[in-house]
Amino acid sequence: MKVMIRRSPEVGLSIYVPKKDLEEPIVEQEHETLWGGWIKIANGWVLDLPEMAADTRLPITVEAKKRSGED
Repeated sequence: MKVMIRRSPEVGLSIYVPKKDLEEPIVEQEHETLWGGWIKIANGWVLDLPEMAADTRLPITVEAKKRSGED
């Protein structure tokens, strides 16, 4: 699914899923650099993000994969 990841002063990193009209803060991440691992968002979803350069600029729209069995 296409998701937009951005950084905001209020919540830090957040994710927006246009097809679900869902915006949630990222509450946990596998890697400090964000890319190539999983992230967990406030509603409990766990998403796998693609490999990208550590210095990738935000905001960015990427293809993420929701892990099965998650809410």
